[in-house]
Amino acid sequence: MSTEFVNSVEARDYSYAINNLDSEARSDSTHSYAERPSTDSLGVRTKEAPQQYRVYKRRWLGLLAFVVLNGVATMSWPWFGPISPTTAAEFGLTVSQVDWLGNAPMLVFLPFSFLVPILYARIGLTKCTWLGCLFLVLSGWVRFLGTIKSLSPGAAYALLMIGQALVAIAQPFFQVLGPTYSETWFDLKSRTTATMLVAVSNPVGAALGQLISPLPSSVRTSILVLAIISTACVPMVLFIADAPPTPPTYTASRPKNSFASFGRALVGRHNPQADPPSAQMSVRERFDFLIVALTFGVFVGQSSAFGVVTGQIFIPYGYSDGIAGGLGSTLLFVGLGASLVSAPIFDRVLTHHLALVSKILVPITGALWLVFAWTVKADNTGGLFALMALIGAISVPTLPIALELSCELTRNPDGSSALLWSLTNVFGIIFIEMQTYLEAGDDGKPPGNMHKALIVMGAILLGTSVFQILLKGTQTRRLEDEKMARETGGADEEDVPFNPGAGMQQRNMSEPTMYAYAEHVPAAQVQVLETQRQEEQEGDGEGDEPFNPAMLQSQTPFDIAPSPGHA
Repeated sequence: MSTEFVNSVEARDYSYAINNLDSEARSDSTHSYAERPSTDSLGVRTKEAPQQYRVYKRRWLGLLAFVVLNGVATMSWPWFGPISPTTAAEFGLTVSQVDWLGNAPMLVFLPFSFLVPILYARIGLTKCTWLGCLFLVLSGWVRFLGTIKSLSPGAAYALLMIGQALVAIAQPFFQVLGPTYSETWFDLKSRTTATMLVAVSNPVGAALGQLISPLPSSVRTSILVLAIISTACVPMVLFIADAPPTPPTYTASRPKNSFASFGRALVGRHNPQADPPSAQMSVRERFDFLIVALTFGVFVGQSSAFGVVTGQIFIPYGYSDGIAGGLGSTLLFVGLGASLVSAPIFDRVLTHHLALVSKILVPITGALWLVFAWTVKADNTGGLFALMALIGAISVPTLPIALELSCELTRNPDGSSALLWSLTNVFGIIFIEMQTYLEAGDDGKPPGNMHKALIVMGAILLGTSVFQILLKGTQTRRLEDEKMARETGGADEEDVPFNPGAGMQQRNMSEPTMYAYAEHVPAAQVQVLETQRQEEQEGDGEGDEPFNPAMLQSQTPFDIAPSPGHA
């Protein structure tokens, strides 16, 4: 392997890291890593033993936590959709004001979705999810304070709105970091499945919200139920850890590309001193990402808007709140079942054909939404449930496909996920306002119907799906991972004692890797690694041996020859 090393994908990253290390050490003598050992003193040389990869059973517990927390956070968004007329009557509000309880989270989500990747780089995955849980609990009980009967309609509405804003702050911590967790903990045989489960927990949570909110006897009781659910799920966060001791894939073993490098890559810029080669995007990759982002934003934005205006779509035709919520839930629960079946197929059979699957499923989904405009009519319950099930079975599995393709094209899971989910909220707000504007007046047949709005929405979705024809979607990240996996024989599965919050500090990382990549991993994780290095050098008790870098298990394709200072 030593003769082929210069041609490998890791050669570029290592060369970049060492050059970046030396330049930073010269330019900033006050930096905490300014006194790093030089590359000569490290005695770097290539070696034949490749990096070994491993997966851990506990990864499924962390994934379950992401699914539950993201799903519960999503429940609040469409919670008032099926009960919008009832909520308006009980709190003395207008239906338009109630609709804004669904719009507000979409607006607040936008800035915080871009802050999450930055926070992740600074404090790590575990602390980010704890922050998300804090805002989730606060949202539930602030919203419940708005149900106090002595409050004026304005004061009650303000508390309901603040509660919705708080849950919008909480959700990006789970939704945006979902693909990052799957990349960090899962191997090639299950990474798409993990991304799928976190992605579909979003619509499933919305479905549960639509299904549960009409069940309690009053709107106030319904809001209390939501607060209890939001609090009960929080202990799940204990299952989430930053990273496994040994990475599952080649991609997971490398430092994460920064959010700033992602922004530069999108506009075709590259900073050799700050961005690793993997952060660069070709013109074709940028074009494909634009198609994926646009399609994802429009289609998921329509699903979000549908959850908010569900009652306004069906109730004018004589359907009850319960039927309206059931129709929305049918779409999403059938979609969940289809996703559970299809995700393993994408992982193991259609591994290299995600773009092809997207080209087929997305236009079909657009056509079905257009047909939906003529299916909404009185006394057509069976036909509506059948069409909702069909839309769900075809559309929901495309969620993880889009998220995985965005990771493949950008090599930046948190940055690309933040942008995609933000677009869904932008389009969701636009579509809600547009459909409300196109709602029929009192002279409509029936009064207040949304037939015209549904036709316009179907046309927009079908028109957007045409861009899928131009999608190529080369899966660069997977190709690199497969190449490295072939050299090592894949990832072994191993279990370790559960330690909540144990993160990057567990990972086997050689000293030069730690130093060379220090600027591209979260600062909190770097500090832990530095502390461990110092303790090993000094020895912390009787029987300790002097620190010897050669005794560490390296994660990179080079050995370490002990320098005189470490001998």
